[in-house]
Amino acid sequence: MNGLRLYDQCEHLLLASYAMHSSDTEGRLHHEMPHPYRGPFARDRDRILHSSAFRRLSGKMQVFTGEMGIYHRTRLTHSFEVASVARTMARVLRLNEDLTEALALMHDIGHPPFGHCGEDVLSERMADVGGFSHNEFALVIVNELEQRYSEFSGLNLSRETLAGQDVRAHKAEAEVGRSPLLEVQLVDAADSIAYDAHDVDDALQMGLLSVDELSELAIVRRALGNVREQHGMLPIRELRQSLVHELIDLQVSELLSHAVELVRSLEGRNHEDVQHLGIRFHHGETLQRERKELESFLFNAVYRHARLIPVRDSAANRLSELFDLLLRDPNRLPLRFRQRQQSHPAAKVVGEYLAGMTDAFCDQQHHYATTTPRGPLADW
Repeated sequence: MNGLRLYDQCEHLLLASYAMHSSDTEGRLHHEMPHPYRGPFARDRDRILHSSAFRRLSGKMQVFTGEMGIYHRTRLTHSFEVASVARTMARVLRLNEDLTEALALMHDIGHPPFGHCGEDVLSERMADVGGFSHNEFALVIVNELEQRYSEFSGLNLSRETLAGQDVRAHKAEAEVGRSPLLEVQLVDAADSIAYDAHDVDDALQMGLLSVDELSELAIVRRALGNVREQHGMLPIRELRQSLVHELIDLQVSELLSHAVELVRSLEGRNHEDVQHLGIRFHHGETLQRERKELESFLFNAVYRHARLIPVRDSAANRLSELFDLLLRDPNRLPLRFRQRQQSHPAAKVVGEYLAGMTDAFCDQQHHYATTTPRGPLADW
């Protein structure tokens, strides 16, 4: 028995009928022979993991930019954390772990430098060419900008992986009618769960928030109650870490409890049946309200914190200045991006070049561009 046939048989035994099975893939845009012992989604995962865009996530801060972000989460560490949470849930629900992991590792690959302020700058500067969305830019990266193969541009990922990222780029449309694959839904949930919990962790560690402030929130009070019931009174460092673990576990556990009940009625149906039925995972109403309260609090108390705003504003100004400079003089773009101007508007190409940068690389190119009057900037 060859490796791929054995792989398919293992999936048949391990996965639920409603999971996305590798044998049901719609393939890739550019035909490739099947790999002898890896399924299509395992190959997608590996291609994303080995891409230069994925590596650059290590230099893109999650929330805290500049010196504030040195010891805190990057887009890379966040992606691994999301993959861990999503893969755990996929295993419980007998969904496709390879596809889940590929989607999780890809989900933030299109983020620009300097976190949300970087996206705000590019959205404003690119308004005349359709704006900027990091979820849409992720598709540009994996379909066009990554150069890993001689036969085609991009990574030539499976149609299911690309469709999952497209759902992220068009969330409003995905909320009605035909539902996304269950694996796609899990990654979206894991992203939100991990993001909120780890922003709490980083904000507490930096002293932007106190446990007392957070305990005003219902979901934090619940988590703190569980921690103290299990461990009693803890030193602040251990309390912070236990609180973050409990925030994740509380949300994952409830989502799974709802999902397990939901999928019991889906045995025997395939992934297409489930999508046509419009099946969607969700938290209960109480936890949904609590999560909204937490996210609203984080937006105002952390993302708009007085210590963070000057750093964000300074980063935004540098990115804006570099965008304007390159738009005025596109010949300073690297050769690859000058060539893209033959088929794309200049503002779009400048935005793509900047969006692919790490925080530090953007600062380096800004310094070079503003101190050297001519010559192209470096490619990434």
